[in-house]
Amino acid sequence: MRIVAAIETAMAWLAAGLLTLTGVLLTYEVVARYFFNAPTIWAAELSQLCLIWACPVAMGWALSHGRHIRVTALTAQMPRPWQRTAEVISLLVILCFSVVVLIYGYDIFLDSFERGRTTGTMLDLPAWLPEASVPAGFLLLILSCLTCLWRILRGNDTAQTEETQ
Repeated sequence: MRIVAAIETAMAWLAAGLLTLTGVLLTYEVVARYFFNAPTIWAAELSQLCLIWACPVAMGWALSHGRHIRVTALTAQMPRPWQRTAEVISLLVILCFSVVVLIYGYDIFLDSFERGRTTGTMLDLPAWLPEASVPAGFLLLILSCLTCLWRILRGNDTAQTEETQ
């Protein structure tokens, strides 16, 4: 579980770095375009690639720390054992969905990799670069789901929310 937590933390920092890099790239593009009349062909596409990777790799951290959007109008009214049951059911749904997305996302990534597809944009990057973010992100989410389920089944609290930290 510590290894998964370390991976989640590293991926959260990676996502934060990618989002920061996105801001830097777009700021550079705006300055180059409007102040020096010299737009780049790479800044917008690389910033999109950063965004495409930032969100999926941070999903596991968000799940483990209770940062996903939750609607608790019903579950907050339930007794604690029922809340845990609802949490287990929701984690199982997330787990099943993640496995399906991982399988299909990997198939899409592998097909693009084997065929040598490219993005067809000005940089003409390999298409598997952005597509690999889906199986990678959902694999991390699966690991986080399993860790959260293990915590619940052992009787520990589910997510590390800000209230409990």
